[in-house]
Amino acid sequence: MTYSEMAIENGSSNSKATRDTKGKIITCKAAVAYGPGEPFVVEEILVHPPQKFEVRVKILYTSICHTDLSAWRGDNESQRAYPRILGHEASGIVESVGEGVSEVAKGDTVVPIFNGECGECCYCKCEKSNMCERYGVNPMKKVMEGDGRSRFSTLDGKPIFHFLNTSTFSEYTVVDSACLVKFRHSDHTLTTKNLTLLSCGVSTGQSNPHL
Repeated sequence: MTYSEMAIENGSSNSKATRDTKGKIITCKAAVAYGPGEPFVVEEILVHPPQKFEVRVKILYTSICHTDLSAWRGDNESQRAYPRILGHEASGIVESVGEGVSEVAKGDTVVPIFNGECGECCYCKCEKSNMCERYGVNPMKKVMEGDGRSRFSTLDGKPIFHFLNTSTFSEYTVVDSACLVKFRHSDHTLTTKNLTLLSCGVSTGQSNPHL
C-alpha cells in the first residue's frame, strides 16, 4: 500500500459529542462514499456506542492511502459496499470502551490498524506472520465482527458500512479492540500527526512472513 502525504486534522469543533457521551449515540461529521467514483459527501452521521470488546475513538488525524482510492472507485466489484466510510491510516483518542476491554481506556492515544490480532489463532501465535483469522485485513468486510452490524448510520437510521476494520474518514469511529495499538508517550519524537503512517505501513510490513 502507498501513502498520500496529505493528513486531515479533526479539530472536532463541529462535533456535538460532550464529556458524558459514554453509552450514547454521537452525532458527528464524516466523509461518506455513496457509490463508485462519486464525490464524497461530508455530512452529519450517527455513531453508535461500542459493544463488547469494541472501542469508540475520536479521530485526530487521518491520511489517504491508495487503497482508499481503489475502494472509492470500486475497482474490484466484490468490494463495492455503499454508503461507506473509508479510511484506515489515523491516530486518535479513546472516547469510550465497551464491555470486556482492558487494553485501552478513555483518554489513551491510539492508532487504529486494519490488520488486527486476536492473539489466539494459529497465525497470531506464529512468529512469522500476523495474518489473524478473525481480524485480518479483509476489504470485503463491511460490518463489526461481534454482531455483524454497523456502528454508523445516517440521521434517518440507514446503516453506513465500515471499511478495513477502521473507517477513519469520520470524526468518531468504532473499532474492535483487537484493531487498536496504544501509543505510549515515552518517545517524544512521534506526534499524533505522523503516527497516521504507522497504522498502515507497519501493519503492511509485518503481514509479509518473508520480511
